[in-house]
Amino acid sequence: MISRRQFVSAALALGGAYAIGPRISQAKPSEGFLVLKAEEFDYSLAPQELPNSPFWFYNRQTPGPEIRVRKGETVKVRFINQLPEPTSIHWHGIRIDNAMDGVSGLTQQAVAPGDSFDYEFVAPDAGTYWYHAHNKSWNEVARGLYGALIVDELEPTFERANEITLVVDDWRVDREGNLDLASLGALMDWSHGGRLGNILTVNGQFQTKIEVKPGQNYRLRLINASNARILHFDPARIGALVLAYDGQALSVPATFGDTPLFLGPAQRADLLMTPSLGKDFELEEVSTERAFPIVQFAVVGEATSNSAAPRLMPNRLPEPNLGTARQFRLDMTGGAMGNFVETTYNSKVLRDGDFRTTGQVWAFNGIANLAKSPFFAVERGESVTVDIINNTAFAHAMHVHGHHFKIVERVDSDIDEGQPWRDTFLSVPGETTRIAFVADNPGKWLLHCHMLEHAAAGMNTWFEVT
Repeated sequence: MISRRQFVSAALALGGAYAIGPRISQAKPSEGFLVLKAEEFDYSLAPQELPNSPFWFYNRQTPGPEIRVRKGETVKVRFINQLPEPTSIHWHGIRIDNAMDGVSGLTQQAVAPGDSFDYEFVAPDAGTYWYHAHNKSWNEVARGLYGALIVDELEPTFERANEITLVVDDWRVDREGNLDLASLGALMDWSHGGRLGNILTVNGQFQTKIEVKPGQNYRLRLINASNARILHFDPARIGALVLAYDGQALSVPATFGDTPLFLGPAQRADLLMTPSLGKDFELEEVSTERAFPIVQFAVVGEATSNSAAPRLMPNRLPEPNLGTARQFRLDMTGGAMGNFVETTYNSKVLRDGDFRTTGQVWAFNGIANLAKSPFFAVERGESVTVDIINNTAFAHAMHVHGHHFKIVERVDSDIDEGQPWRDTFLSVPGETTRIAFVADNPGKWLLHCHMLEHAAAGMNTWFEVT
């Protein structure tokens, strides 16, 4: 067995590692409330090689309990905060009632240590979603506060045993293999690409196999829970088709082109996979010259007759009217090597050393973090387009709360995600992206970069639907 130091040194050099299969417990809140408790818990990402570190988990597990309901059912969660700081839970990708969105300082007050909060909302759309902490997210998500939220179709498309949820995360550990808490909040991360880890896990651990049967159709639900890492996958390597993006099903399973499937922080993708007899295989992360297997699949049992590729029923979302849409523009600036403009934070223009003392190094339309007035306000039912211009040196994962949108135009970009519904999209340097949606969900909604350090350092704004 390799030593702890050898293991950590190899991981630091490679930037990734083998991953483990599902360890997610099921929790269906059919009666009463499911209790989610946030607390510190000593845990090892690789028990044979790494020491225990003080993580922050929901119900002492990573990811937190998988919450699974059917489309149209009510999610009822009683959240108890036993952390040393306030926190809240955001239900990512769900077109939710605004009061339940979980954004501290905008839709609710953060839950103080020792207090509780009841979340109750209808899950209107089938798909793959997730939940995570939304107060000082750069700190709390990096410590492990997240879990999967799965909304099943009314008529199941896959056998339950053939559904596999894979929550992928990268963690930063120090040379001794401990969770690197000292680097949390580092301005270098905030002003560059965000907090990138050096240990890659699936569902919280390393080095295991998932057994699958030949000839059967499997649904892989991929969730990127990283603070800032953009994951690259190649579905063609395992003969997989794409079923859905960000929880929203495609009308027909799609092949993927020559470019990898880019999965930015908070993004999800559902894949259709049909193993062949006698052929073990691996799902690989391919962002570097050397592909890293994150899951090993062992094909076991006798071959079964393969049925036709399943099709998912797309959710019904309102199509925006581009002819009458209200038009808005969001100019992203700042960051290391970026285009700086005069930046206002808390109604004060930042000068020289203010950027370092406040940590506010990014801006939307010259404003760092949440302003008192919304970026825009529209009436319920109006169509909206937003031109998002990336005048920075880094990629950003732009997330809209409470709504799904379509990308209707991209300029100067080699990332082409087509026209599926999304709740988060990747913007690369120099790119202009036009998104469109119907503002049909009343309330105050966040629009931010889901590189969590970028959000903390200024890339937050909000809009209001009245």
